[in-house]
Amino acid sequence: MFFKKQNMNGQQNRTTLYKKVQKVGIITVLFAGIGISSGYALEKEGDSSIHTVYHVYSDSEYVGMLSDDKKIEQLKQEELKKAASEFEGLPLTIGTELSVVPEKVFSVGTDDEQVLGKLEDMLTVEAEAIGVQVDEETAFYVKDMADYEEVIQELTLQTVTEQELAAFEARQQSTEPIPPLQENETRLADIQFSATIEATEGQIAPEEVRSVEEAMTLLNKGTLEEKKYAIQAGDVLGKIASAHNMKTAKLMDINPGITEDTVLQIGQELNVTALEPYIEVEAHYESKEIAPIQFKKLTEKDASTFKGEERVKQKGIDGKKSVTHLIRKKNGEVIGKSVAEEHVLEEPVHEVTVVGTKVIPSRGTGNFKWPADGGYVSSQMGKRWGRVHQGIDIARPSSRSIVASDNGVVTDVGYHGTYGNRIVITHNNGYKTLYAHLASIEVKVGQTVPQGSKIGVMGSTGRSTGMHLHFEVFKNGSNINPLSVLR
Repeated sequence: MFFKKQNMNGQQNRTTLYKKVQKVGIITVLFAGIGISSGYALEKEGDSSIHTVYHVYSDSEYVGMLSDDKKIEQLKQEELKKAASEFEGLPLTIGTELSVVPEKVFSVGTDDEQVLGKLEDMLTVEAEAIGVQVDEETAFYVKDMADYEEVIQELTLQTVTEQELAAFEARQQSTEPIPPLQENETRLADIQFSATIEATEGQIAPEEVRSVEEAMTLLNKGTLEEKKYAIQAGDVLGKIASAHNMKTAKLMDINPGITEDTVLQIGQELNVTALEPYIEVEAHYESKEIAPIQFKKLTEKDASTFKGEERVKQKGIDGKKSVTHLIRKKNGEVIGKSVAEEHVLEEPVHEVTVVGTKVIPSRGTGNFKWPADGGYVSSQMGKRWGRVHQGIDIARPSSRSIVASDNGVVTDVGYHGTYGNRIVITHNNGYKTLYAHLASIEVKVGQTVPQGSKIGVMGSTGRSTGMHLHFEVFKNGSNINPLSVLR
């Protein structure tokens, strides 16, 4: 837009100047006519002493006087011919506006060689090209509309594929309604530019006309040449960034591999050009898929069922839904995704589990409490010292109290050669627990014990190497790892 306005103002100035020059020329001719009226009579009788000369002006500057105005056109053609050999394929024109005013004189006092020399220095060659305007400002020029359209095509293909673009353009040009998305289909719905880009006719110095490749570099980077800075003694990233009007994070971003911990070497070159693309392209896709609706796991309490028991009343089945997503991509990378539309095709069937809540002191809950007052597992279940260790050992508790791990009935107490003082509790739900090496026992056979109630004191009786609790769990008569059920 700025370029057009500049040409328009120049044209107005030249028009005004030409009128002034024309007026001066008319006055000059009139005065000459007064002085040589008899000369015209002589010329009509064959006197050849009157000649026509040509005053040449460029804008407000008087260039000189020529004996033949055809020499100007000849000079222009020579300049265009020289430029055409360097800038092949570009339509060229002379950019310098000249005004020529003829005058009748008695004698010829022209110096054509000097005037033509001045004109040669003044004449500029311009190319008729296509300006690429970004948000109404001309960013650069390309050769013709074919190159402009190729630039737009290349810019778009940085984000979408040729097949996607062809299908999108075909839908845009069709008069038929766009068909609905099919299951598992993804298609290009829109292409958006971050700024308005347009083509405009104009004139520019031929060396300023950009190739398609250069145009793409300018659009993507905002510059054709990235500036480099050589590291000097005492330089740090923050100082370099500040000197080039950017933040340290930006400096690291445009120099891959450089971090705050990088040791800079004297002479090492860093890119210090903060690239600012003229324009970026976003592609919007719409995608349809059939997605599962996960079923929920629900529980129902049943007071008639013992605590710890449960059963699946209703098996869960996932539902189905049709989901249309809007996907945003820039330079081929996904930068955003959102749900545009969603329809339930099949409702899910939620899983329902019935859990028992009935508790009696003589029946276990199925949830086992830690049988000591703190402490840690000093020996795991498994092979130990050439034999199988059937439970776990708990040592170094906060206090020596031992408690029932779950509700149950004491079915065995007393001394055992290996276990020392021991207690066996039957939980009436398939489980039994054994507590060994006790210093003392505080329950008796047949006694009902609630979960967490004290049943004895930790000791080191029987085959023991120190004070600890040996704890075993049986399920349906078989030893299981206590750590699999303890909470």
